[in-house]
Amino acid sequence: MGYELNRKLKDLVPYEPITGDYKIRLDANESCFDLSSELKEKICRSITEINFNRYPDCIAKKPVKAFSELYNVPEELITAGNGSDELISVITSCFFESGDTIVNVSHDFSMYGFYAQLYEVNVCTYQKNEDLTIDSDKLIAFCKESNAKGLIFSNPCNPTSLGLDKDAVRKIISSLEDCLVILDEAYMDFWDQSLLDEVSRYDNLIILKTCSKAIGMAAVRFGFAVSNKTITNAIRAAKSPYNNDSVAQTIVADILSEKEYLKKCCDIITENTKKLYEDIISINEECSCFEKVYEPRTNFVFIKTDKFQEIYAFLLENSIAVRKFNGYLRITAGSESENTELIKTLRRYFSI
Repeated sequence: MGYELNRKLKDLVPYEPITGDYKIRLDANESCFDLSSELKEKICRSITEINFNRYPDCIAKKPVKAFSELYNVPEELITAGNGSDELISVITSCFFESGDTIVNVSHDFSMYGFYAQLYEVNVCTYQKNEDLTIDSDKLIAFCKESNAKGLIFSNPCNPTSLGLDKDAVRKIISSLEDCLVILDEAYMDFWDQSLLDEVSRYDNLIILKTCSKAIGMAAVRFGFAVSNKTITNAIRAAKSPYNNDSVAQTIVADILSEKEYLKKCCDIITENTKKLYEDIISINEECSCFEKVYEPRTNFVFIKTDKFQEIYAFLLENSIAVRKFNGYLRITAGSESENTELIKTLRRYFSI
């Protein structure tokens, strides 16, 4: 009998994003802004200064410093990762042991449970309210009943676009003193309820940040974990020593230093999302075609509809890619012209 994959790997299917050449891509919550030619030239100049025969800086000092200055967080509390995915993988594999229990919530980012199960950590899923909100008291009770060693969730949430305010999140963290709370603030640049400036107050909190959304660098795999000194030192020790290559570090350091540019982009994306939400609400008021349109705290709009498959297919036929879930659609806010084309296409689908 020859070699066989173990039970963890036998049924795994590789991640397959939407493929194809579509005129408008509103499926991955990316920024609608590519870098300007001036910024690309700045990056090119910086890259020419790299010593390519040397290993990269193992703690990514320059991008960490730029992140520190952008978000006003001490450098010693920041760990750079190869995207938030790598950090989630490192945290779930190293801060928990086989047989421990980690709580995630439904609906939320699927990779939380994926990595935990891959490392043989038990996953207990808290079911949100019918309106997709989280009752903080019930979540706290669920974690305690599950004897959870960890809790992981996004705020604001991907894919629901909803969020918990600071007080609710503070209550969760302080009520679960023996539980590591991993708070993914990937979309918090579009809202004002971040706990980044409070992270050092807690013994049990890790906040994750990404460069793929408001920062507009999805092509560069880069993310950050922010926590107290003890946890930060542990993450830095557990991660691969050269996890961020020198080219990526150079690009991220250059772009994170462009504070005014990043704020301008974020403000426009926020306004575009608000307008997209209002336009979708207008469609719904005319034809009652959606069961629910959720008011976003993110850069996308989440829609509940039993027509999700038909609408999704119609949009693809018109070269517009969005994300579908069972019973829902998630539509990223694009540029003003992209959003206008999307709304026109939706109106055509509903014949209004």
